Amino acid sequence: MNLHGKDIKIFAGNSNRQLAEEIALKVGLPLGESVVSKFSDGETAISINEVVRGSDVFIIQSTCTPVNDNVIELLILIDALRRASAGRITAVIPYFGYARQDRKAKARDPISAKLMANLITVAGADRVLTMDLHAPQLQGFFDIPVDHLLGTPILAQYFYKKFGGKTEDVVVVSPDVGSVGRSRKFAQKLDVPLAIIDKRRPKANVCEIMNIIGDIKGKRAILVDDLIDTAGTVVNAANAMIDLGATEVYACCTHGVLSGPAIDRVRTSAIKELVTLNTIPLPPEKRISKITTLTVADVFAEAIERIYGDISISTLFTQQ
Repeated sequence: MNLHGKDIKIFAGNSNRQLAEEIALKVGLPLGESVVSKFSDGETAISINEVVRGSDVFIIQSTCTPVNDNVIELLILIDALRRASAGRITAVIPYFGYARQDRKAKARDPISAKLMANLITVAGADRVLTMDLHAPQLQGFFDIPVDHLLGTPILAQYFYKKFGGKTEDVVVVSPDVGSVGRSRKFAQKLDVPLAIIDKRRPKANVCEIMNIIGDIKGKRAILVDDLIDTAGTVVNAANAMIDLGATEVYACCTHGVLSGPAIDRVRTSAIKELVTLNTIPLPPEKRISKITTLTVADVFAEAIERIYGDISISTLFTQQ
């Protein structure tokens, strides 16, 4: 393995092609010539159509729906490039699937996040570049370097501009105790107070609002989370806050999974606007007027340029 490739090349799977093209454009490169398709029996077929020997290669692939297909595409792309003698391979995973399965919640549970980390490493990746892992300690599941970008600054800047810098009546709300750290940083960027929702989850994808800790009466509330899946938590929280006196409720997240009944729930909820980042592509049928999507291309492009140039990524975190 070379510590630094002779040149830089960017490849992409099929999971989020538009984001990959945006990132490549920001870096000033075309996407690498490759074909990611399927054989007639459904197996993934990969063809790399340019020389990568000794190159510093970045593979952009979110492991979002269809999760297993996109994971396999990523693994086979890594293997193909490793066998083609790429100098260094960085797996750029804007959204890291299986991250919520990070511990044994009950007897005989798998720890699927650790398995995904092992597979990416064994396939031949030299490092991983990702954004807002569900639990930051997942970085320790990898035996290779992990650069962990943050989506909060992009979202906070959007709301600061939206409110014209007038945030006297704004409060940031954490949807659960686990998101307090993320929400606190968001609140600090806007220089506003923080409130916390106390909830319980009787079973997967089902939650009940128990109490709200903090003052939200007469205020515009912003719910902050790393991802929104079925939207049960965020919609219940928004409706409860309106009942408790909030004037408006906004929601934002890095990863808009938005599966199952999520779109219908958001459409009929008290949420005025839901802001997500484009780590996961939003298909046309899910693009409703309440949902705003911001791009992460700039921050990923800068991170890729810094990795290629052997420039510290920690300074990028400081800027965030």
